[in-house]
Amino acid sequence: MHSNPSSKPKRRPRSDGERNRLRLIEAAKHVFAEKGAAASLEQVAREAGISIASLYRHFPTRDAVISAVYRQEVDALIEAADRLIAEREPKAGLREWLLLFVEFLDAKHGMAEAMDTLMGGPEDLYSKTPDRLASPITALVTHAVEAGVFHSDVEPLDLLRALSGVATIRVSENWKSSAVRMVDLLLASMSAKVLGHGD
Repeated sequence: MHSNPSSKPKRRPRSDGERNRLRLIEAAKHVFAEKGAAASLEQVAREAGISIASLYRHFPTRDAVISAVYRQEVDALIEAADRLIAEREPKAGLREWLLLFVEFLDAKHGMAEAMDTLMGGPEDLYSKTPDRLASPITALVTHAVEAGVFHSDVEPLDLLRALSGVATIRVSENWKSSAVRMVDLLLASMSAKVLGHGD
């Protein structure tokens, strides 16, 4: 009796291959932040403890490595929103996500020199980011509004614009401390409106 080939379970991607890919992305994030445009793929492979041949199997070009690091940072923010909505109180979840966004801005700054080496520049990647992050920040704010934590006139993307502004100005090396204070100021202002003190 012949088994039906279609009934065989589909082969899942090799978990060690996926682990190697993620290790390479994390290593590239560190190496490009430290070395900038001078960073080599050999340094990335060495940092990850993976052969250069394995690196090229995952990422055939330097541009592919750099783009993967940036996309992974954005993907992590998107995935975190669902987790925080499920696991945290609405205000705490939004605060934690905004702090993750600050870390994203810091990583983006660290990668800036490497990003500028992309063929055609980084604008194509950067331009897609607001649209990709609109959904998670809107979901977090909506969750908080529906719970009665914030007033309904909050514009979700304004929160990201405010934090991006702090990151752009970078008046000192301690800009992240300023960004964290901005997060708390924004949340306090939004909460005050619910209590009737925001007019």
